[in-house]
Amino acid sequence: MPPKAKKAATAPPTTTATSEEPKSESTTTPTDTSTTATAADTATGDSTSSAPAKAAVESGKSEERKVAAKSAAKKGAEVEEKDWRLMLGRPGNSVSIGLVGLPNVGKSSLFNLLSGLQVPAENYPFCTIKPSTATVPVPDARYDHLKNTWKPKSQIQAVLTVTDIAGLVKGAAEGKGLGNAFLSNIQAVDAIYHVTRGFLDAEVEHVEGSVDPARDFDIIKSELIAKDLAMMEARVADLEKKVRQNAKDRNNRDNLETARKVLTLLQEGKEIRFGDWKEKDIPYLNTQQLLTAKPVVYLINVSEKAYIEQKSKFFKEVKTWVDAHAPGDAIIPFSVAYEQKLQGMSEAERKAHIESTKAPSRLDRIITAGYKALGLIQFFTTGVDEVRSWTIRKGTKAPGAGGVIHSDFDKGFICAEIYNYDDFKELGSESAVKAAGRCRTQGKEYVMKDGDVVFFKANRK
Repeated sequence: MPPKAKKAATAPPTTTATSEEPKSESTTTPTDTSTTATAADTATGDSTSSAPAKAAVESGKSEERKVAAKSAAKKGAEVEEKDWRLMLGRPGNSVSIGLVGLPNVGKSSLFNLLSGLQVPAENYPFCTIKPSTATVPVPDARYDHLKNTWKPKSQIQAVLTVTDIAGLVKGAAEGKGLGNAFLSNIQAVDAIYHVTRGFLDAEVEHVEGSVDPARDFDIIKSELIAKDLAMMEARVADLEKKVRQNAKDRNNRDNLETARKVLTLLQEGKEIRFGDWKEKDIPYLNTQQLLTAKPVVYLINVSEKAYIEQKSKFFKEVKTWVDAHAPGDAIIPFSVAYEQKLQGMSEAERKAHIESTKAPSRLDRIITAGYKALGLIQFFTTGVDEVRSWTIRKGTKAPGAGGVIHSDFDKGFICAEIYNYDDFKELGSESAVKAAGRCRTQGKEYVMKDGDVVFFKANRK
């Protein structure tokens, strides 16, 4: 139950929440490769001379560098804020990610590992016809610490809904295989785990007859673009008709302009998520459910031996393809065979085996990578009654975050008392945080930070 808001005159209730970015390990090296770029603004300059005659000049240069660094940092912050504001999609507290790929690449087996649910995973194409879904907790050490400290009556962790979507084949956009139904299922999710095969096994049939991750990526990308292209051709034609009928309708004219840009991009073989979109384009794009507008995390399923040794001839091939076609997207190698072995062990056996192989499970990282790809952060509400983690998009302001809990906290927002989880962890309690002056009252323009603990004050509307 969401906390109830009272009238301002009667000390409206509040909800305590924290938001700090979920800790997700970087995916680098062959075992865990990520091409995700992180912006870092640095100022450089000539090293200072030891000659006294140059001291004043160098001091001036130092001050200039400081000013330049501050300016660069401010500009970087502005760019980052703008980037998040212009992200496509509208994920909220309920987030869904679909497992997509060709048949027999390990999607259903990964789904079983993530969820514990047993959907059909036999070795033949199209064994998954109706998509299976499961709710998967998002690992977060901050949430664990808060619940263990407060020991509340109710504990609610942030979750992802993972959907196992049946394998696509070449020609799916034209209805081959069971393609059209599967492509519709992809429309319903917020992001995509693109699973590809990076292991050789004569007993596991590959629908294309050989193992070639780059080719498989090309097939899926082409099918998604083809489906979007067919949809946008129809929508452009419809908007052109509407504009001819009523040229004064500015909304239709603006939508037609955006739709034509989308169509051109698709005709060039490019995905919508890599388009140069303006703020006015986003509302229209978010109503179209375009498949190539969704964020993607690339997962390569390799053999147990390749995963443990961090060596596979497919690693370089996958990274080269992603760098060329989807720069910035995360790549996570994992092994279904290895994960299945770990899952069948006791906790003590699993710990010992990981120490022996030096190869940790990648399941938590896969979950958090999907969360990160959507630009999501968490804030918390805490107390003896409930500790709960809430999901919002990076860049969300305090009233919008409150609205995730209850619409009254958005519409009737007064203020929010906020401190960060890091302060709570350092000082040990909420009372200690307040005594140290680290809990502050924030207004409507406050941009939520990952790990904020929040107490909202609002009028009931």
